Amino acid sequence: MTATDRAASAASAAGGSPRRLVRVREVRITHEGADAAAPDGASLDVRPGEVVLLLGPSGSGKSTLTLALNGLIPHDVPAVVTGEVEVAGRDARVTPVSVLSQHVGMVFQDPDAQLVTGTVLDEVAFGPENLRVPVGDVLARAETALRRVGLWERRGDNPDRLSGGGRQRLAIAAALALGSELLVLDEPTANLDPQGIDEVYAALAEVVASGDRAILLVEHNLDAAVGLVQRVVVLDAHGRTIADGPVDDVLRGRAQELHDLGVWLPTSTLAALRLRRAGFVLDPLPLTPAELRASLEAQGERPPHPAEQPASPTPALAAESRAPLISVRGMTLRRGRTEVLHDIDLEIGAGEFVAVVGANGAGKTSLVQAIAGVLRPPRGTVRVDGLDVARADARALAAHIGFVFQNPEHQFIAHTVHDELAHGLRRLPAAEADARIADVLARFGLTGKEALHPFLLSGGQKRRLSVGTALVAGAPVLALDEPTFGQDRARADELLGLLAALNADGTTVIVVTHDMQLVTEYARRTIVLRAGRILADAATAEVFADDALVERAGLRLPPLRQALHGMPRHPSLAGIARIADLPGGIA
Repeated sequence: MTATDRAASAASAAGGSPRRLVRVREVRITHEGADAAAPDGASLDVRPGEVVLLLGPSGSGKSTLTLALNGLIPHDVPAVVTGEVEVAGRDARVTPVSVLSQHVGMVFQDPDAQLVTGTVLDEVAFGPENLRVPVGDVLARAETALRRVGLWERRGDNPDRLSGGGRQRLAIAAALALGSELLVLDEPTANLDPQGIDEVYAALAEVVASGDRAILLVEHNLDAAVGLVQRVVVLDAHGRTIADGPVDDVLRGRAQELHDLGVWLPTSTLAALRLRRAGFVLDPLPLTPAELRASLEAQGERPPHPAEQPASPTPALAAESRAPLISVRGMTLRRGRTEVLHDIDLEIGAGEFVAVVGANGAGKTSLVQAIAGVLRPPRGTVRVDGLDVARADARALAAHIGFVFQNPEHQFIAHTVHDELAHGLRRLPAAEADARIADVLARFGLTGKEALHPFLLSGGQKRRLSVGTALVAGAPVLALDEPTFGQDRARADELLGLLAALNADGTTVIVVTHDMQLVTEYARRTIVLRAGRILADAATAEVFADDALVERAGLRLPPLRQALHGMPRHPSLAGIARIADLPGGIA
């Protein structure tokens, strides 16, 4: 009996609904051109009223499995599917996508992959219209869905004018408007600010409140998801189901096993695993900042052994101590008729690690794209290592700054992984180019994928390839938009460790992210944008010590700071904001 079958028996014994919206048994999916299946033996059930979290390392086949539920695999994306995939009692392997779409609403990792119309309202109405829903009901569904995600006031806008997070919320609204029994979301909050995340999860809670609809969620932001999720299904590195059960049984009871597997856990759980090694008694393991704080406050202070004393946070280097490598003066940027950046002045020194943060629509991506020359500002100047970005050609820019897009597919131009990496090395001798390519493949776990088309990689593998293409040419500046999007924890840690090592060797790193814990762990300097202007530019520790500033910017404090800040019974922990500074060594 599989873990899923045991979970199904337990649910039935506990009075759970015997009806399944989804039944997956021993499913193996092999893409055209791939030599191995991923997933390779996945099993799960989803019942009405459930919120099921699907976890697994990058490459385990999570996103592939979700595409099989609405028939895109194998009907539109060629692949061999074996095992059982039933949706609403229908065999998804042979049922047309048009039929399955009435039961399954999808929200993809990349919202641009599913936005097709000219206005926000038309986008949300498109699905119900194609199902021949009466006009009045179409408009009512569209309004309800757009209000749920905070986009009703922008219903007349072109989706292209929305930020990345805004487009993600639009995709969610379009799925909600379908009224499907099952809503499948693949990393739905990866591009959202804290307010947007709250809006999305409030909307999802309403979706399942009636008990007749269900949600299957692929998500790495477990700090946000854990309050909504009821069951957790875990795939191992090969895509086999190894755990299926309630949140407490899986996330608390098997946390160390999941950590070793390389999947995401809530920040508070990661912190607790480390603190346990330092001698703190944390049982049951906390899943939220509030639980971690309460568990620590319930026990007295345990002075850490001297060898376990937290490391002093790395001090932010003063800007005046560095030679300005990047200089931005009077930069104003428009998208269409909207001015998204207003008279920006900014300097970044050689060797800095800088985070750019702010709410959706604040101008974060626009700022970094303008610095990298992806967007040409109509007014002002941008210089990178003396190069005038507005006057430089693509080859000169690539030698000075590497840029990694929020959605990896937006930068792929070749038909194989090897050729994608080789594109920027055409002027090098073949032996040197091959050596660089082999090094990047090994660093990012892509050895053996050289002949695959980049679009056939998993979401995490695409992200690693996109970073590799930016790194392979050896530019002194690396700018990344949401670098951990679509990656498992182990690969994210590996990537961020690589970025930290590159930074230590002198590479200037600029990161746009909504992950405040990531910012706290790695960035020594943080630039906060609000409505296209710089609201703050200071050492990261200073930024997050200012609660009023964080609130004005529409952000949230990092989870660890929420949990530990100002605890009188644990003064040795009260000032810690980074997991790396906790006692206990590696969790």
